[in-house]
Amino acid sequence: MSGTLPAPLAEIVDDFAAVEGQDKITMLLEFSKELPALPAGLEQAAMEPVPECQSPLFLSVDSSDRSAVRLYFSAPPEAPTTRGFASILAQGLDGLAADDILDVPDDFYTELGLAAAVSPLRLRGMSAMLSRVKQHLRS
Repeated sequence: MSGTLPAPLAEIVDDFAAVEGQDKITMLLEFSKELPALPAGLEQAAMEPVPECQSPLFLSVDSSDRSAVRLYFSAPPEAPTTRGFASILAQGLDGLAADDILDVPDDFYTELGLAAAVSPLRLRGMSAMLSRVKQHLRS
């Protein structure tokens, strides 16, 4: 795989690799509960929708300081898979340098080992989230 995983994201990937089957889904659901709340002053209406996700997902990328990019995600509680993926990206990439995020392989999520438990459509949603973050950082 080209690119490298920053330490926080690599740790999450390792955690998923350490569990099997249904435990991966349980872990994803735990991540969904840990999605950080939006900061005061950031409204979902001002965020970019990610239509590739099966459930409503919105993101905001603050790259005003390229050495510490801030990522914000919003997804409804009734969309735990989408929230889980957003939380993985938030916990694995928020606060990192733009170049470190741009170096993350587009298909890193395959290493989570969720393909057997989550539909390909949902996995494409996670890919789309990362792709949109990278688009913001390149523009």
